[in-house]
Amino acid sequence: MADGFVNARCRRCGNEARHPAYNIINTAESPELKEKLLSGELFMWTCPACGTDNLLRYPLLYHDPAQKLLLWLSDGNAAVEEKMAATIASEESLSDYTARIVDSPGDLIEKVKIYDAGLEDIPMEICKFVTRQELGKDVELKFFRMEGADHRILLTYPENGEMQVLEDGFSVYEDAAGIFRRNPQMKASGLVRVDSRWLENYIR
Repeated sequence: MADGFVNARCRRCGNEARHPAYNIINTAESPELKEKLLSGELFMWTCPACGTDNLLRYPLLYHDPAQKLLLWLSDGNAAVEEKMAATIASEESLSDYTARIVDSPGDLIEKVKIYDAGLEDIPMEICKFVTRQELGKDVELKFFRMEGADHRILLTYPENGEMQVLEDGFSVYEDAAGIFRRNPQMKASGLVRVDSRWLENYIR
């Protein structure tokens, strides 16, 4: 059962409705909610007036105890972010957790996929940076999945209204992980955003 409701407004007809929403997803307690998150179902609602599919965004804490992973989907409220960061920092039981702030449902889903694949987000951001340089385009790359016996990494990006798929060999990620290991100042502690803008502090 959802924790509460959020106000939703149809992007097409303007119809307003109340939609169920969750405050916390604990994957150990509610694994079915993780599946709904990964499918995007938790963030979609269909307008009953015109049938248009709409994307919802609301604050959500994703907690995966097995992977020691905390992801905070923020609504951009800086005061709430600071309070969340302070709460996590004060909890000794969370001291060895990876904790991240994300700004959209798509970013949240990508982080979950990265860690489910046994990867880490900082090397993945380096990997995406290298791939953008080789592509010669300033595009927003997203990790899609890892597949095959050779662990090929698939990345996606939108172009001309369609989703494009790029393939990186696992060696690109391994090289990125090596860069990360050799640069301990890149280790992110506490609740932080780790994205392309964050990476610009270390790689230009």
